[in-house]
Amino acid sequence: MAAPPVRKIIHVDMDAFYASVEQRDDPALRGRPVAVGYAAARGVVAAASYEARKFGVRSALPSVTALRRCPELVFVKPRFEVYRAVSKQIHAIFADYTPIIQPLSLDEAYLDVTANLRGIETAWATAKEIRARILEETGLTASAGISYNKFLAKLASDQRKPNGQFAVTPEMGAAWVETLPVKRFHGVGPVTARKMQGLGIETGADLRGKSIEFLRAHFGSSADWYYAIARGEDDRPVDAERIRKSSGSETTFDRDLVEPAEIEAGVLEMAEDVWAWCEKAQEFGRTVTVKVKYADFQIITRSRSLSAGLVDRREALREMSLSLIRSVLPTPKGIRLVGVTVSNFEERLGEELPF
Repeated sequence: MAAPPVRKIIHVDMDAFYASVEQRDDPALRGRPVAVGYAAARGVVAAASYEARKFGVRSALPSVTALRRCPELVFVKPRFEVYRAVSKQIHAIFADYTPIIQPLSLDEAYLDVTANLRGIETAWATAKEIRARILEETGLTASAGISYNKFLAKLASDQRKPNGQFAVTPEMGAAWVETLPVKRFHGVGPVTARKMQGLGIETGADLRGKSIEFLRAHFGSSADWYYAIARGEDDRPVDAERIRKSSGSETTFDRDLVEPAEIEAGVLEMAEDVWAWCEKAQEFGRTVTVKVKYADFQIITRSRSLSAGLVDRREALREMSLSLIRSVLPTPKGIRLVGVTVSNFEERLGEELPF
């Protein structure tokens, strides 16, 4: 039997998406350090332009700290309805090339272009054309990573940011991973990175040098994942699921959070991502769940279901999400990840839910 074709996967990631939209729509902001968020005492940064990032301003940073680092920082109120509209434009472009699309948030997605709809010979050329169309149709830049699996494609999309692309071929994959610091790996957060450092694991090569027994002894159920990615291996498919029983979004912070305002901001951002899908698909559920992963990897969830009616308003989702996260605040330990999920969708017999 013939061997299956090598998968061609693209990870597209918009460049400083929210901030770039604001700079696009207001020429006075171009070239200036911009933060999307509120400059209030308990405000936080939702997104930062590349000009702001040079000063150490980043998402989830308290606004007062951001202004201390960059006194010239310009705060702009978020316009999520605009970001969702632009995201819809971008995903329509993706759909011209492949039906196998896995959105991760409003501004990034995996695409399986092994057999793309336009018959473009290489994934490199496909990514280049997609990025050109995004720029032409939205005025925004995107970066792309191209590889034979999702793990490498996501790593590659960071390699030439902003407004670039990078490919990791099967011939170079394993060796390339060995050169990278493990703190860049998906699934290795700041706490795990520090733990690995304490065990003498700084790079992919260091990680590959550890036996599976060693990794299981120190990292438990995550050991198999670390063992595989150290070798550039990832068999996960691009999951373009059609029939959905839930819609969720989660994010891992670049540092463990303890301040309630920062944690709440992260939850609200995830709620906006979830609402964008629900609104686009016109599918609404009865149950909202907030997920929390602590610095020690303990995971808890808090859920609430409506006894009547659906969560069919953005404000309802935001309020329920905030109420749920506040039930675990103040936090007894650092939080590394939060997520929001809507489930218990209204049944529609004999009909597929739209993607």
